[in-house]
Amino acid sequence: MKVKSLKLKLNPPLPPFTKGGRGGIIYLLLVTCYLLLLAGCGYKFQGRETLPFDSVRIGKIENKTVEPKLEDKLHRALAEELTKYGITITKSAEHIISGVIESFELKPLSEKEGLAVEYEIVIKGRFFLTRPDGKIIELRNKGAFIVSFYSGGNIQEIMASKEQAIENALKNLSSEIRAGIAYK
Repeated sequence: MKVKSLKLKLNPPLPPFTKGGRGGIIYLLLVTCYLLLLAGCGYKFQGRETLPFDSVRIGKIENKTVEPKLEDKLHRALAEELTKYGITITKSAEHIISGVIESFELKPLSEKEGLAVEYEIVIKGRFFLTRPDGKIIELRNKGAFIVSFYSGGNIQEIMASKEQAIENALKNLSSEIRAGIAYK
């Protein structure tokens, strides 16, 4: 018995950018949609030229928590954040940033063998910009600044991790304060 093999002639798919190919049309449609989305969303880049001033004084930052030295750490983080974005920190500036650190919480999140190994730090505060005309504007920073850290070692490792987490939370807070200035 002889078996005949069937040979089917299939046309290969057309390249995407040829006359009959659909890939090119789909690609152009996707690019067009993306460009329309970017143009219509109202997004704009914030740079130094969009800031309302180029120098500021960091006024009193009050620490109403039991965690020591938060105000000093925030002052340092805020100065770094503002200078990174082109705002000069001077004692003679007419614009003044001030504020209150209202709460600091250190919460254990998980434990291992009866000891806490993962923690969460929550920092809340209210911050203000005083303009040269004396008007005080509350900066947008309503949220809590939360940073988690893991430490399963000895007390020195836990304290070092806690300090690093505080620094990160204060950097986040400083970034939010800077954004509040840029978008006022």
